Amino acid sequence: MSESEARRPVVLRGGTVLTLDDAHTVLTDADVLVVDDRIAAVGPGLSVPDGTEEIDARGGIVMPGMIDTHRHMWQTAMRGYGADWTLTQYFVWYYLEHGRAFRPEDVYAGNLVGAIEAVDAGVTTTVDWSHGLQTAQHADAAVDALQAVPGRFVLGYGNIQDAPANWTASPEFRDFVDRRMSGDRDMLGFQLAFDVTGDPAFPEKPAFEVARELAVPVTTHAGVWGATNDDGIRLMHDHGFMTPETVYVHAATLSADSYHRIAATGGSVSVSTESEQSAGQGYPPTWALRNHGIPVSLSMDTTVWWSGDLFSAMRTTLGADRSREHLEAHARGETVTHAALRSEQVVDWATRGGARSLGRDDLGSLEVGKKADVVLIRNEHSPVMFPLLNPYGHVALQAQRGDVEAVIVDGRVVKRDHRLVGIDLAGARRTVEATVDHLRSTLGEEAWEAGMNPEVPETKVLDNPYTYTDYRSASTHEAQNS
Repeated sequence: MSESEARRPVVLRGGTVLTLDDAHTVLTDADVLVVDDRIAAVGPGLSVPDGTEEIDARGGIVMPGMIDTHRHMWQTAMRGYGADWTLTQYFVWYYLEHGRAFRPEDVYAGNLVGAIEAVDAGVTTTVDWSHGLQTAQHADAAVDALQAVPGRFVLGYGNIQDAPANWTASPEFRDFVDRRMSGDRDMLGFQLAFDVTGDPAFPEKPAFEVARELAVPVTTHAGVWGATNDDGIRLMHDHGFMTPETVYVHAATLSADSYHRIAATGGSVSVSTESEQSAGQGYPPTWALRNHGIPVSLSMDTTVWWSGDLFSAMRTTLGADRSREHLEAHARGETVTHAALRSEQVVDWATRGGARSLGRDDLGSLEVGKKADVVLIRNEHSPVMFPLLNPYGHVALQAQRGDVEAVIVDGRVVKRDHRLVGIDLAGARRTVEATVDHLRSTLGEEAWEAGMNPEVPETKVLDNPYTYTDYRSASTHEAQNS
């Protein structure tokens, strides 16, 4: 595809448009015109330049591209492998036992298929929380894969096999930054990704200083049960490293004091509800974040466990927040009669929330002059796409990744008629298969099977004080004696 073909003006005609502007304006039977890499016009019956490509959006929903602020894309080649893990088993497998087995080409494989599946699901911007970068060669491979896919990405550079103060000070890291991260960061942004253990010596301080020197944000797993806690937040705050650009991932087991510190310094929280519900970081914290006025974005964490689309994130987040609201009300003997969190809000978190988290005020909404990252949700072969009554509720609770008909990133159509444009899926499959073969042979079949099938803990069934009674016999006996 030539540059001129890729950047033809595009108009999506006649859809229900969720602009996600400040007023959350919803337009029906409206058009969205894209010229070059920008939204040129939004409204009904738009006039368009000659040669504009037209996409029929009638009966569908046109919305901004979704933004995932935390995904370990290098793990995607092991999709579903850890479906029955706990967080402890995840840490043991990747951090202690087998994480070092990943070669640069394995990071490439995971990032490649992870980037493809993100775009396919309407996630036009993804933060690659890439904490498997043991060497600069691994980092180069990660970036090579991201740049092979027509999406917008942010590399969160991390290395779980070394202390943050060490790898951020290494010459190879600085060389990588100079070579790969010194240019335009529109399509490939940059963050430092590391955690704060809460050690009173604050060994992560040099890494924060590097981030400050490079003028890049820090993204950190905070409030993770048994791993990161309030001590880490206090250390960051006391040393002046909590900024509006800082992204706190999970933040599920923090105290009110820590939430106050995050709110006061303007940071945001990336909530990975599927992960928090299943792995044990803590209860998904949106109910607490709302109370403290902390901005929220959504993320999927890792497909070694969970799905890779933000429809699932919106759905599970809405359910978890409402479940907590009911639970606490019932404990007080009260009934919730009006839900505090609405579907409109989780759609905002999946779009504008991610843009705010990344400091990208040119993303996250369909407004004239904004970057043209656009998603069309429409599926004429699905009974779930009609009737379309509540568009926010439809996106959050009814739509699925298979309903993403078209995706535009930076003004280019990268998915059309439910098919990706210019993506070699067969090649990506072969790349992933080679990584699986490598890992399986390196671990050995016994270790591979044991990792995928952890032992099931013994379950004790409560003693039942009741004994079985044949009520039919008892009734017959009573009738005979009456």
